[in-house]
Amino acid sequence: MSVTFRSLSIAVVLSAGPGGASLAQQALQTGGAATLFQNVRIFDGKSATLSASSNVLVRGNKIESISLQPIAVDSPAEIRIVEGGGRTLMPGLIDNHWHAMLIRVTPAQSLGDVGYVNLVAGDEATHTLMRGFTSVRDVGGPVFGLKSAIDEGIIKGPRIYPSGAVITVTSGHGDFRQLTDLPRTIGGMLTRMEQTGGAMVADSPDEVRVRVREQLMQGASQVKLTAGGGVSSPFSPIDVTTFTEPEIRAAVEAAENWGTYVAAHAFTAAAIRGAIAAGVKCIEYGFLMDDATAKLMAEKGVWLSMQPLPEDLRLGFPVGSIQRAKADEVWPGIARSYELARKYKIKTAWGTDVLFSAALARQQGAILASLARWYTPAEALTMATSTNAELLALSGKRNPYPGKLGVVEQGALADLLLVDGNPLDNIGLLADPANNFKIIMKDGIIYKDTLAR
Repeated sequence: MSVTFRSLSIAVVLSAGPGGASLAQQALQTGGAATLFQNVRIFDGKSATLSASSNVLVRGNKIESISLQPIAVDSPAEIRIVEGGGRTLMPGLIDNHWHAMLIRVTPAQSLGDVGYVNLVAGDEATHTLMRGFTSVRDVGGPVFGLKSAIDEGIIKGPRIYPSGAVITVTSGHGDFRQLTDLPRTIGGMLTRMEQTGGAMVADSPDEVRVRVREQLMQGASQVKLTAGGGVSSPFSPIDVTTFTEPEIRAAVEAAENWGTYVAAHAFTAAAIRGAIAAGVKCIEYGFLMDDATAKLMAEKGVWLSMQPLPEDLRLGFPVGSIQRAKADEVWPGIARSYELARKYKIKTAWGTDVLFSAALARQQGAILASLARWYTPAEALTMATSTNAELLALSGKRNPYPGKLGVVEQGALADLLLVDGNPLDNIGLLADPANNFKIIMKDGIIYKDTLAR
């Protein structure tokens, strides 16, 4: 299904709100063109402490000014004035390992009716935003239509940095075909997995180039491929290194020609080293890396996108299944990898990797808070704001949202949360966004406001 048709399908169903106005128009009507936050203490996305009582003026979609002194406005009646009452103003949260199309559906549903999958994903996107996540890096799935619908104001949701289809090899992680789909004929008919845009199989450098360029053509901000085995794929052992170096290099070359980068799924030291040798800029997971590989990542300036996967996710795989056995193999490496990341000061991003579970998605903030096992609250919050924003910006001119994210500073894009309490003292506040996030703003528009009563 083409990107245009997907966008049109969502637009026809969801564009009209009460009175025929789009959700974006309604948000603009209630949020206004400018917002003044008064008497707030700021977590700027980088500091280990909150500011003194401050005032922040948002005009349009950017932060216009920040001052310890009162900010005078010309037309107070046209500005939403928020009396912060000493609450914390902080950047919107960023999840750098998200699969927007695969959160609530089952694996079977994800390969079924495309219209249903889009509608479910659209509703979940609204819930994602209401949890305070104003940006996500989507690392695999047919998300281009959903992104367009959000950007056009048809539905509410976070900014999406899309990868499009995961690029995999035959029997690699991301290859969810059945054995009845074999043998594969290169240039032959696509399987349902490929038709929906969830994953594309590529078994040579030339095929890789085509599949990567197809994702870039559709609007990918970065490219995702699988350099080693994975947990959820039925025919992909953890220890296997999948793509050859020339194949990965073909993906890197195609992405770099477009001014962006490749992120590679890799658990083992061998898979990570092969990806780095081919020029990959970001490793997803890395749970089974060794000391020498961690040191190499730091020396090369390669990003590590880590996920503190909750135990409930591992237990969700049936006992006795291949997936459960692989999860049991991988999970013990999570703590070790965080320790290595800290030891060598690897550039570390944060994400959740929630799949096929609405219940786990509701724990998105709690998963972030679980970083307290390895990091201070300030370090964890910095990772989920300004550090994650640095990784988003690695997409260069393919960045769909040019501007500064993840910080509260003059000229930055106005993605902001007003938190009832101090998350630098109690990061657990993020686990209950319904009660603790009083205002959620994205791109200067207020989407949640419990103080305007």
